[in-house]
Amino acid sequence: MSERTFTLDEAQSLLPVLESLLRATIDAKKTMEQVDTEMHALNKRVFLNGGMRVDVVNVARRKAERARAEQRAKDTLAEIDSIGVQVKDLEIGLLDFPCDVEGSIVLLCWKMGEPAITHWHGVEEGFAGRKPIDERIARKRAN
Repeated sequence: MSERTFTLDEAQSLLPVLESLLRATIDAKKTMEQVDTEMHALNKRVFLNGGMRVDVVNVARRKAERARAEQRAKDTLAEIDSIGVQVKDLEIGLLDFPCDVEGSIVLLCWKMGEPAITHWHGVEEGFAGRKPIDERIARKRAN
């Protein structure tokens, strides 16, 4: 994990790119889950019927789609990580940006759908401990 820290302005400027990466990851995850559900249902039908004809070309195509989706998800998550941003919850699109405030690291907290970063929390607090951005964070500028 990166040791990078962000000012509020730096983190805000990254939101459009990060939101796009998050959406791509979430879409890939949905594809993986859909294919997994299809394969589970197919396996169950084969088992309950004591065997059956299966369209192996279609099954192979869907498995390949799942593999591509999994790779897309891994790649986009790695790209977010390489920026120095922490993905905390993929389901809701929750990101944390480490920020140095008066010598202590706090996490600027953003959830997909929010228009801007408006909250922060301590490293050990998590989403439930979110507090509104205060003057100490808002006034800090990039060096």
